[in-house]
Amino acid sequence: MAEDLPRSALQLRSLVRRSGELELSLARIDVPAPGPGQVLVRVEAAPLNPSDIGLMFGAADMAALRASGTPESPVVTAPIPAAAMAGMAGRFDQSLAPGNEGAGTVVAADAGSAAQALLGRRVAVLGGAMYSQLRVVDAAQCLLLPPDASAAEGASCFVNPLTALGMVETMKREGHRALVHTAAASNLGQMLNRVCLQDGIGLVNIVRRPEQVALLRGQGAHHVCDASAPSFNDDLTEAITATGATLGFDATGGGRLAGQILGAMEAALVRGASSYSRYGSTTHKQVYLYGGLDTGPTEFVRNFGMSWGLGGWLVFPFLQKIGAAAAQGLKDRVAAELRTTFRSDYAREISLLQALDLREIADYGRRATGAKLLINPNA
Repeated sequence: MAEDLPRSALQLRSLVRRSGELELSLARIDVPAPGPGQVLVRVEAAPLNPSDIGLMFGAADMAALRASGTPESPVVTAPIPAAAMAGMAGRFDQSLAPGNEGAGTVVAADAGSAAQALLGRRVAVLGGAMYSQLRVVDAAQCLLLPPDASAAEGASCFVNPLTALGMVETMKREGHRALVHTAAASNLGQMLNRVCLQDGIGLVNIVRRPEQVALLRGQGAHHVCDASAPSFNDDLTEAITATGATLGFDATGGGRLAGQILGAMEAALVRGASSYSRYGSTTHKQVYLYGGLDTGPTEFVRNFGMSWGLGGWLVFPFLQKIGAAAAQGLKDRVAAELRTTFRSDYAREISLLQALDLREIADYGRRATGAKLLINPNA
């Protein structure tokens, strides 16, 4: 390691105590020298994705957050409801480091050729623990960014882009021809819309407010349904009829939306049926839950026949399933279209200290569309 590099660095940590309390803090960790095939990255940008926020806060009562510690070393705590503790058992008394992805500059590298080729270069990283000032990762976990790309431009190269491409790839592999997507005005939703427009794939976008309809319409979306509109069910059925969508991805998780999507798919299919069947259409309809914006129970009315499925979907298990070669093909497309199809927009940038400020937590903890933040650990 170069002599002028620090020997320690700050890292955000999340701890769920067996006693029923969440603790967020900043820890000072030792910075190891890169091992074989590894590089040391100075992290300059890391997005606050919903999955990261989920790891940071777990099942804590967000309305009961408390601040303590010092201005230089803040600590945030919150109680965890007793009913939610069973779901947290796997991480009791383990200090975890959030941050799925990010970008920064390689400041030290192992002597191997792959690592040395990245020295001094800006890279995107999928390595976990990215809310850190310095992070040692395998060179294979890095994606070399264009020479003129900023860390902010490369910070979200993995989770959202690969999720959008993974949804389309799932559609193709499972024999569907169009998609339904909820929370569609999000960064991810806007990416998926651009992918589908570019690839000629039918997409039904479901949003929650009229201004989000206007946002996606302004980006060329053909089918946008406002879940708050009195005509939502009819609008959704019409859009699904027009596209032939039989596959949906639901970011909300709880509530009635997944069932409404299945019901609208069935209603669209029976319109074209030549005969009646009390078992409904024979075309399989599938909705995957891939998020938990609504933490309540998933509810549905069985009005969609007998040929249907409701399951869970996550991008990283999907990438493992399709294999390294296919996954690399998706990553190559992300790199080639970093500033177009897969660009990300952020409301603003905050530091590690600000990430533990109760006012900032109240803001990014809402997970509101258009309010995504970027952490710069070295700010």
